Amino acid sequence: MVQDGRLWVAVGWASGQGPRADNQDFAGAWLGSETERARHGMVAALADGVSGGRQGRAAAELAVRTLIEGYYAQPDTIGVAAAVERVMAPYNRWLAAMGRGETMAHTATTFTGLVMRGRKAHVLHVGDSRAWHLRGDTLRQITSDHTHSHPDRRHILLRALGLEDQLRLDHHELALAEHDRLLLTSDGVHGLLNPRRLSALLGVRHSAQADAEAIVEAALAAGGQDNATALVIDVVSLPAVSHDAIAGGLAALPILPPPHEGESVDGFALEALLSDGRYTRLFRARDTAGGQAVVVKFPKPSLLSESGARAAFAREMLVGSRVASPFVGAAYPVAAERQTRLYGVQPYYEGQTLEVRLAHPVSLREGMRIAIALTRGVAALHRLGIIHRDIKPENVILGEDGSVRLIDLGVARLPRVEDFAHDEIPGTPSFMAPEMFGGHAGDEATDQFALGVCLWRLFAQSWPYGEVEAFSRPRFRRPDAPGKARPDLPAWAEAVLMRCVAIEPGERFGDVVDLLRALEGGAAVERRPTRPLPLIERYPVRFWQAVSLVLLIALVASLVLK
Repeated sequence: MVQDGRLWVAVGWASGQGPRADNQDFAGAWLGSETERARHGMVAALADGVSGGRQGRAAAELAVRTLIEGYYAQPDTIGVAAAVERVMAPYNRWLAAMGRGETMAHTATTFTGLVMRGRKAHVLHVGDSRAWHLRGDTLRQITSDHTHSHPDRRHILLRALGLEDQLRLDHHELALAEHDRLLLTSDGVHGLLNPRRLSALLGVRHSAQADAEAIVEAALAAGGQDNATALVIDVVSLPAVSHDAIAGGLAALPILPPPHEGESVDGFALEALLSDGRYTRLFRARDTAGGQAVVVKFPKPSLLSESGARAAFAREMLVGSRVASPFVGAAYPVAAERQTRLYGVQPYYEGQTLEVRLAHPVSLREGMRIAIALTRGVAALHRLGIIHRDIKPENVILGEDGSVRLIDLGVARLPRVEDFAHDEIPGTPSFMAPEMFGGHAGDEATDQFALGVCLWRLFAQSWPYGEVEAFSRPRFRRPDAPGKARPDLPAWAEAVLMRCVAIEPGERFGDVVDLLRALEGGAAVERRPTRPLPLIERYPVRFWQAVSLVLLIALVASLVLK
């Protein structure tokens, strides 16, 4: 059974000889022991022996075996690229020397090695075998072929293992996510199947082995005249991302003035300005590398200290990668070699903020659905010891599909992570609990208070303690019941709202799970069908008047008939 917080993958491979006399491709993978995975990661590789050489198959197999056997003997402190280079460089020199002799004359091989370590994949490559990365429905080619640029000479390799004494490996690094698929192919596959066809075959998402076999069968069925090999890797689970790792990666990035609509940053085309807040500027953007719509957030260095900006973005990435909840916004990691400045990338959710929705009245039914979903999102954070600290309608996205997501986690308080400087601890005054105005850094009770203010606005379209201007302190006294502004609000819901925004923390719910139970329990009662009341309960006076009249008529009738 796969355990959470550890690197684990599923691997499948297939190779077809085709019409060739022999198969000069070779692929392999080594998942390693638990200790090896923790220190060095997992290794896979594919090599395609050059057909003009005498021992192409031998060269390909030795290349893969050399990487797998030699990599784990290297110290884990020198980095993946340096370790692979240290292993493969001597093999390359040996193969080049053997290629000048009679026994292995002109022998060379392409080589694509893949090392998965931590939450990253490293691709080391030379030749025209390829590595691919599938995330969602988007397939991206990672490697570039080292072949002649002229269309008629693209079969001629310019670089490969054994072609020259000095090894020149391309190194690509990419951040992994669970459910990613990685694919290594020889030219007998990608020479026949274009990226769209490969994406469709990988998108079937059967087992890694079944899909590797399907890719090879499709290449041979398309009339391939070469060996065809495919190696498929499914990312099943990844180690939990650490704050130090994220903060360390962001530390070297410069903080620049935020860009403007229409500009492009690191391949993210900024299409529309979504928000221009006090500390950040948000854009809807198009990731030109994958084509998907995203949100890109940039800090404003003039209003937030450098340490505060880095802390905020590190928190957002950390929470977005750790919290797996449909009610909490996610975050996308950006490859280190791609990102040139400080910013964060998140999925783009079609819809509107709760703040925009509150411009029009919300029915009790719709409001209760939003309230329950939002409370579930807060509960998902609190379960991991994460305090949001800026819950407000502007930070809630109502999706066109009916989804509800809590976003903007850059100011969250995380366990075992250093907090902001005291004068930079954020929050929106109208949603801040009384204790936060006295210097409290925020906890589950203050999040519950902010959530309660959101629910108050959702149902009563008003503020329990009034709308508070920035840098001012409100006067906290028992608020008027929300039912005054919303007469159709059930008594139980009114009691829930009053308790959420209680001035004293001890008078609020024990935690948001208790609040969630109260909301779900009350909503269930409201939805429960009720039997029609009997006439005696609806109109008791008229009922007994009617009974008396019937008895009187019966009495008179009996006297007359006598």
